[in-house]
Amino acid sequence: MRILTLSYEYPPIGGGGSVVASALNETLVHLGDEIEVVTSRMRGLAADETIAGVRIHRTACVRRYRHYTTTVELATTLLPAYRRAAQVARDFKPQLIHAHFAVPSGIIAREISRRFGVPYVLTAHGSDIPGYNPDRFRIAHWFLPPVWRRVLSDASVVTSPSHFLAGMIREHIDLPVEVIPNGYSPALRQGRAKRKLVLAVARLFPRKGIQHLIDAVSGLDTDWEFVVAGDGPYMDALRRQAAHARVPIRFAGFLDKTALRGLYEEASIMVFPSIRENFPMVLLEAMDAGCAIISTDADGCAEVVGDTGVTVRCGDAAQIRAALQRLIHDPDECESLARAGRHRVRQFRWPVVADRYRQVFADVLGIETTLPPGVQDLAATGLFTLPNLPP
Repeated sequence: MRILTLSYEYPPIGGGGSVVASALNETLVHLGDEIEVVTSRMRGLAADETIAGVRIHRTACVRRYRHYTTTVELATTLLPAYRRAAQVARDFKPQLIHAHFAVPSGIIAREISRRFGVPYVLTAHGSDIPGYNPDRFRIAHWFLPPVWRRVLSDASVVTSPSHFLAGMIREHIDLPVEVIPNGYSPALRQGRAKRKLVLAVARLFPRKGIQHLIDAVSGLDTDWEFVVAGDGPYMDALRRQAAHARVPIRFAGFLDKTALRGLYEEASIMVFPSIRENFPMVLLEAMDAGCAIISTDADGCAEVVGDTGVTVRCGDAAQIRAALQRLIHDPDECESLARAGRHRVRQFRWPVVADRYRQVFADVLGIETTLPPGVQDLAATGLFTLPNLPP
């Protein structure tokens, strides 16, 4: 299949949604599909390049931060991306458009679809859904509902990584949503030993709940190290809060994949105190590296972790503190949770997840697709069985 991907964020720009888009595209190319991507450009990035067989076209926009954008900055992506997508559609002649994020990419997908008669599939990631992320896009979600509904209703299929997000979509518009979990590619192991390290990884917004973790560890009597990896507009406020915590908390900032993997491997415990999530990829990364997980009961987190971690109430610093004390003083439980997490994360690997997308694309196009022999062999081992997600 020839697929045009539209995603306003694409690595090295963006967070979890952009990583999902790139990993899916690279897997689809490996399975025999042709992919071209239209996305945003920042200073220092090539306008056109090919990575892992995926042709990437980056268009000019206003964007100051790699992992954070504003509503006004999002608006600057629309016209340049539309013009480039139209040019790619003429030259590449895609059979299908796959848009990541209803806004702004879905808006462009709808217009390109109408202009060139090419169907589009829309994948929602969270912040593009009204009400999911009010701390960032409240104004946009207030103005955009009519446009948003047209984008979703005109898509051939709408997909969501979680039942939680699918439910949020259906609160706004009555249409079916195909739930396909995000995939995961095991990282190259560095062979680092576990130590007394508690790690949190997040983009630093209030919604990610790092402030509750700081409250939880304040005054904790322990010789464990606490590290927060990630960057964002809430960094300064969190640093000020941590200065009064009476427990050293190191802010590592943004880390590349190699450095972050090293921290995951060293960390015995990963705390993810987020208040609202869709399908957090950092949990998969931590589980793969053998971290014992403490996560909130936010719906998207529960769908990833299942029963392989300790669950606490959203925003409840006392419960986070109790869970930390429990695991810090029980290395056997830490190791048991780490083993369970490693086993569960294998269920989310990319080959079968990507084939789920291929099945959706093929149904839209009215063609047949089969699971490639190599993926069939992997599926037969039981390691690639898709997780039983809640109804």
